[in-house]
Amino acid sequence: MLSPFGIQACVSLPLISQSAAVVKHLLARQPGHGRLLESTAEGSWGPVVGEVSMSFNAITEWIEARIGLGLVTQHKVLISITFILVLWIIHGFIARFLLPRIDDVQARYRTWKLTGYVIFIVGIVVIGRVWLGGFQALGTYLGIASAGLAIALRDPIVNLVGWVFITLRRPFGVGDRIQVGNHAGDVIDLGVFQFTLMEIGNWVHADQSTGRIIHIPNGKVFTEALANYSKGFQYIWDEIPVLLTLESNWQKAKEILLRIVRQDSEALSKAAAEKVQDAARKFMIFYAKLTPTVYTSVKDSGVLLTMRYLCEPHKRRASAEAIWEHILEEFAKCDDIDFAYPTQRYYDNLAEGKPGTRPQIQ
Repeated sequence: MLSPFGIQACVSLPLISQSAAVVKHLLARQPGHGRLLESTAEGSWGPVVGEVSMSFNAITEWIEARIGLGLVTQHKVLISITFILVLWIIHGFIARFLLPRIDDVQARYRTWKLTGYVIFIVGIVVIGRVWLGGFQALGTYLGIASAGLAIALRDPIVNLVGWVFITLRRPFGVGDRIQVGNHAGDVIDLGVFQFTLMEIGNWVHADQSTGRIIHIPNGKVFTEALANYSKGFQYIWDEIPVLLTLESNWQKAKEILLRIVRQDSEALSKAAAEKVQDAARKFMIFYAKLTPTVYTSVKDSGVLLTMRYLCEPHKRRASAEAIWEHILEEFAKCDDIDFAYPTQRYYDNLAEGKPGTRPQIQ
């Protein structure tokens, strides 16, 4: 009893034989093809494989006649498509089965990006060697390719070089808070031609996120000033100005502010001291004093007490909120401390001025 596959083979053999006769007649005109087909058909693969080979050769001849692609070019196209398909399968396998096993978000992201870079580079090199097989030296191939690309694709090449600079020198990484030119935000992605920021600031105060995503070309690292909130020192200085009236007890207010700011940020000062020592090995960073402090100055409308303290870049607004709430609670208990605010006032020196400053009336 024949299987379904056997039935299909029996039905197909006469058709293949009829096609083979026509193909042999066509290929007999081409020198060398007849001997190749005869040797294939008489080999160990048997007559069926030989006829299938002739059919395949007939297809290539038809493509060459219809489209104009030679046999060598068809061979290169087939290899290129096959290799791209293999790389795509490998990339999909890694994304589906290997990446979900990595629990750390940053490690999973780095693995995904590194895999994409490796597959892209391998594909470019292998396919380039297939199409430029005459150039045995890889340096010759890269030299010719780079010369043409440098003229036609200046900006993409600059961005590519910028990516290499970011990858090797690492002026910032994913998760860092940076500012490039007028744009500031948290780095959420690093690409070959651009990096992506989750924007902060702009119309939102205290370095809070705006919700917008900004794509910046990698070449900007060569032409724009780059500020990194997270590298090196890993802390930023923040200041809170508190303006009091001239009649307020500013000495008492200063003691209250100093106690509050030390209470809320003293722990960060100790951690920052260790970070400064680590950063000093790479950068010329030196701070004589890291503890919170309060500075005094006089403005047109009152006495200005400025609180200066360390905070983490991502917690600037939260720390300022906690400090302000403590200030409001403490000042509410004092009847000799008032906030200064824009107002209009009539001042009578004779009644309110100091005795030594009052004009002498004769």
